[in-house]
Parts: sequence; structure tokens; C-alpha cells
Amino acid sequence: MDCHYVTADVFTDRLFGGNPVAVVLDAAALSAKQMQAIAIEFNYSETTFVLPPKIRDHSAWVRIFTPSSEVPFAGHPNLGTAFVLATQMAARGESVPSQFVFEEEAGLVPVTLMREQGAVIGAELLAPEPLSRRAQVARERAATCLSLTPEDIRTDMHPPQVLSVGLPFLVVELASRNALRRAQPNRSGYDELLPLDGARSIYAYTRDPDGEPCAAGCHVQARMFTPRMTEDPATGSATAATAALLAEFPNVADGEFVLSFGQGVDMGRPSLLNARILKHAGTATAVHVGGKCINVMQGTFHLPGTA
Repeated sequence: MDCHYVTADVFTDRLFGGNPVAVVLDAAALSAKQMQAIAIEFNYSETTFVLPPKIRDHSAWVRIFTPSSEVPFAGHPNLGTAFVLATQMAARGESVPSQFVFEEEAGLVPVTLMREQGAVIGAELLAPEPLSRRAQVARERAATCLSLTPEDIRTDMHPPQVLSVGLPFLVVELASRNALRRAQPNRSGYDELLPLDGARSIYAYTRDPDGEPCAAGCHVQARMFTPRMTEDPATGSATAATAALLAEFPNVADGEFVLSFGQGVDMGRPSLLNARILKHAGTATAVHVGGKCINVMQGTFHLPGTA
């Protein structure tokens, strides 16, 4: 069986920036075991597999695999998948919709395409779940996981806490940009604390730019470390959850709340993520995250022993 794939860099408009995703376009005949093996072979933070939708009115059933396991939802894979499908349709001369609706384990994920002079340049998704606040962690334990000191952890606005809008992360606010720059995942700290309430990875952020604003003057700088002790260049699901939390602070008025997040700067793959939160009666009622994308590679692979 031959399978066609396209890779895209997400949350960037430049090759080899942002977060890469591999999109396998004709995955209906693949087993979950085969999908996991393919995700390991690509070795990206996520690989997506596009299958026919279970309900005709939806665009596709999308399955998302890390090199370790399948996940119910993730940010940049949805945006990259929508962008790849749109650009493939445009290349075939087909009409491109304004929005895709993907079926996923976490629920339905609407993804709206971003256009510039008629061309698709990126996408914005609506998170499938409202913000959930889960287990809290002492700042000493969070600091150990990030190879930092307790003084590097900021807790005046919120403690280190597991947050989710579809995929849980332990979210930790740091006191300074310098602390974010020094952060490194600590294996023993992770093993003692995670997984916790569904979270396996840690998302650390700071609202202190320390004289180092990211591209387009973003408001927040962030890094995300996985249980494999690797770093993710851009994490849409964690960004969305963090933005929803920040929107629910009492000093933020009801209405639309917009934040730009920089990520991947310290690992040389700068990314820009734009979050848009709708707040009503003090609660984040709709959580969006989006950004630009660019296609990188495409090709075909053959699975031996298949038709």
C-alpha cells in the first residue's frame, strides 16, 4: 500500500521555523499499530492521519500520534492538517472551504482557514473543550522538574497547575525571561511527578520579556518540555489553555481577549502563536489559537506486505 504525505511548518511563515507536522493523507487502511510506527519513523512531535469522517457533514476523522502514543487533541497538528488539505485542494483546482471540522477523540475541532490575497496562509482552531483546572503542584516540585530554584517559579497569579482545553499540561509561570532561558527538563523530577491528572508534559511561560520581545511584539514567551526530555517548538493546545487561564484573571474584562505567544526561540525554531479568547461573566467561553503555516516536503512511502 502506498501512502502519500505532506509536511508543514506551523506557527511560522518561514521554512524550518515553527513546529513541523507530518500529514498522512490517505490513512483509512492503516491500523493504529502502523500509525504509531509511522509516527516513530517521522519522529516529529506529532504526525496526523486523515481518514474519512464518521459523519458526512464533517471534513475528516483525524488521528494524532506522538512518537510515544496517540493523543486526543493537539494544536499545531490540527492547523497543519487543515493547511495541507486546503493547499492540496487548491493545487487540484478544487473549491476550498472557509472551515474544516475534524472529528477527534477529544471532540469536534473546527479549524478556520486564514487567507491573504486569496491564498491560504494559515489557520485558527476552536478548542474542543472549555478550560479545566486540575491538580496543583508545589513550586518546589515544579522547579525541580525544570532544573530551576523555587524562586524562579511565580505563584502570585496562579500555582503550577494542570490545565486542559483538550490535552492536559502542567502549566508553570516563571518569574523572568532569564529563568525561562535556563529551564531544562529534569528526568528524576518528571518521574516523581508525572503523569498527573492526564498531564505528561510541562509548559513554562513568562510575561516578563526582559528586554527581549519576540517576533511581532508578543506578550508571552514560553517553552514546552515533553516526557522524552525533548522540547517542542510550538504547542497550540498548551498555549490555548494558558491563554484561557490568563483571560479569566479578574483584571481582564469580559469580551475578546487577544494574546501573542512566542515559543521555540531558545531552540532556534521561533514560532508565533496567536490566542483569542471570548470571555463572558468571568469565564472563557471560546478558546481559539492560530498562526501561519508553510508546506515543506511531500512524498510517498510503501508499506511492505500490504496491497
